[in-house]
Amino acid sequence: MNSAQNSTNGSRDGAGWTAVTSIPLSEEGTAPDGQSIGSLVRDATTHLSTLVRSEVELAKTELAGEMKKAVKGSVYFILALAVLGFSMFFLFFTLAEGLAQLGLWRWAAFGIVFLLMLVVAGLMAFLGYLRVRKIRAPKRTIESLKETSQLAKRHKEEEPTPSA
Repeated sequence: MNSAQNSTNGSRDGAGWTAVTSIPLSEEGTAPDGQSIGSLVRDATTHLSTLVRSEVELAKTELAGEMKKAVKGSVYFILALAVLGFSMFFLFFTLAEGLAQLGLWRWAAFGIVFLLMLVVAGLMAFLGYLRVRKIRAPKRTIESLKETSQLAKRHKEEEPTPSA
């Protein structure tokens, strides 16, 4: 080795370099482990996306379980309504026979009961129509989804492109 190589004055013109007493923690624009800020943001976005998907999947699973319980429980209500529906026939038949016992012709008594049943069915259909007409789209959910979509678009536009 010559004297230029053994030089410790730190000059660049010689082949030897002086020992560095400290090492910078990171290069400019990189994290301590050597990843760039853009890649860290990309990783965070990926992890957040995975977390959201997992939460949605968990909600679906929980709702599916609860819906199965609700369906099993509602079967009994449906059976009760079916029995009630078939029992109504006997109520209306009894009403018609009672009108006939009051002195109406039998055919007229059954006609009056039939018209009464039509009026009740029409009234129920009208009330159902009024209730269904009040159903609206879930505005808050739609607005929230739009805001999330806009934030995702804005995030993609702001994300720095990885340089090679």
